[in-house]
Amino acid sequence: MVKRIKESWNSRLGVILAVAGSAVGLGNFLRFPGQAAEYGGGAFMLAYFISFLLIGLPICWAEWIMGRHGGQAGFNSCPGIFNYITRHPAFKYVGVIGVLIPVIIYMYYVYIEAWCLGYAVNFLTGDMDFATVEQSGEFWGNFIGIGADGSALGFGLQQVGFYLLLVFLLNFILIYRGISKGIELFCKYAMPTLVFIAFIILLRVLTLGTPDAEHPARNVSNGLGFMWNPVKHVVELKDETGEWIVDREVVDEQRLAAVNAAAANSETMRVRHISMRQQLLNPQLWLAAAGQIFFSLSVGFGVIITYSSYMSKNDDVVLSGLAATSANEFCEVALGGLITLPAAVTFLGVAGVAGMGTFGLGFNVLPMVFANMAFGEIFGFLFFFLLFLAAVTSSLSMLQPGIAFLEEAMKINRKQSVALLGLITAIGCGFVVYFSKDVKALDTMDFWVGTFLIFILATMQIIIFGWMLGAEKGLELSHQGAAIRIPRFFTFVMKYVSPSLLLIIFALWMATNIFGVNLSTGEAHYSSYVVDLFIEPNTVARLSVGLILLVAALFTIITVINPGYKNLKKGK
Repeated sequence: MVKRIKESWNSRLGVILAVAGSAVGLGNFLRFPGQAAEYGGGAFMLAYFISFLLIGLPICWAEWIMGRHGGQAGFNSCPGIFNYITRHPAFKYVGVIGVLIPVIIYMYYVYIEAWCLGYAVNFLTGDMDFATVEQSGEFWGNFIGIGADGSALGFGLQQVGFYLLLVFLLNFILIYRGISKGIELFCKYAMPTLVFIAFIILLRVLTLGTPDAEHPARNVSNGLGFMWNPVKHVVELKDETGEWIVDREVVDEQRLAAVNAAAANSETMRVRHISMRQQLLNPQLWLAAAGQIFFSLSVGFGVIITYSSYMSKNDDVVLSGLAATSANEFCEVALGGLITLPAAVTFLGVAGVAGMGTFGLGFNVLPMVFANMAFGEIFGFLFFFLLFLAAVTSSLSMLQPGIAFLEEAMKINRKQSVALLGLITAIGCGFVVYFSKDVKALDTMDFWVGTFLIFILATMQIIIFGWMLGAEKGLELSHQGAAIRIPRFFTFVMKYVSPSLLLIIFALWMATNIFGVNLSTGEAHYSSYVVDLFIEPNTVARLSVGLILLVAALFTIITVINPGYKNLKKGK
């Protein structure tokens, strides 16, 4: 048996920055602005903050508390911690999900991380001078190999292979150095640097004004309005069948007055004003808000529970958890929300960015925005280097749960666990990069693990905390060494409200995203993810799910043969 070195954090600031770093990632600067714009701006933000208070923060605190509690008994992985807290053998297998999620996500997240570094380098070399979104999209497609399987494996400056190799090695060098000398040390420098760069870009965006006098509606004010206005004004046109089709959204007051006047004299055009109340009655908006909270705070990933297991008994989990979540929310709302959409709308207008997904907005639209901005090469480099730093702090956190599990369950040391996890993730990453056509492998793995399993794990975590550990006992544990106390009403929230909301949201998510039920019309069509697996089989999609199941089986076998999970008895 190899004796493991007991690891710990060097400081409270270190663990806060590490947990904040695990949460601050591409979702803060790309996914959040797109979600907010698509689902109602001000209305989305209201649903977002309600989801934060009733789901995100309670689960986050639950993970901090359970992680530290399990860590005091010598367990640092989800299987060990769940097994210790519940004293029921079945729950160690539920804990396997908390290892599987971050390991699988790392396999494709490091690929996206390489895109960010590659884009930063190409801005510096002056190779990102695009005149249209189509040109920008073509560069992105060639860079990541979207046209054909195997085409992403090049090693030129305008191909992803070299950057992928570099960031993969960087992650494992840092994770090999351990909790304090690797993760904590990197995050102590990366997080302040990230925020500093974001402030520079934010200052530039907010001083853009109206860069094109021929398009006065394309300005920063309208960009902020597109994202944050509580009421939406949508122009609709009547087609040949008599159906009203959404044409565009109007933000600028002068243009709104003009289209209202035009609609008053037209039978085929109308302006629909959508109130905040109408928007809040859309179930999809709540699903999007809750989903963004999961991505935003890294809850349900198995990361926070592992990180907090390295804390001592009297380390403050209440204030640390609140500080880490606050830092993430600041980066997401105050920085990401004020940079991405306003910049894009200022140069392309509302019509040019509406409906863009995360990848479309980040790697197709924004490069063209920077290309048309004064000193665009510098600001483009800074923005994508910012994304790269955010991605590294997140990907590092995805490796630690796997490292902790392998060391704990197999009784091996850091060098052996890093080598084994490196082999597993290298195979998975190679799979994702090879099957790059239409990013099918990445998309499939992200859906089933990065969304589906996260819902399951988050729900199980809050149920274990509220009903098996006990919300009352959990709050008592949280107050050990705490500078502030969790308000008493969170006992009720964590025991009843959070689990209920999660179960409702998960049921609605399953209905819409798997069974394809349109919550407005009631019509149902199986989602493409179900079609790819069972109805019109897609080989890459099936292989992707097969890879997930193979890794899950490996981790389950390791859990089964570990004697340390079998010797716990009922007790305190």
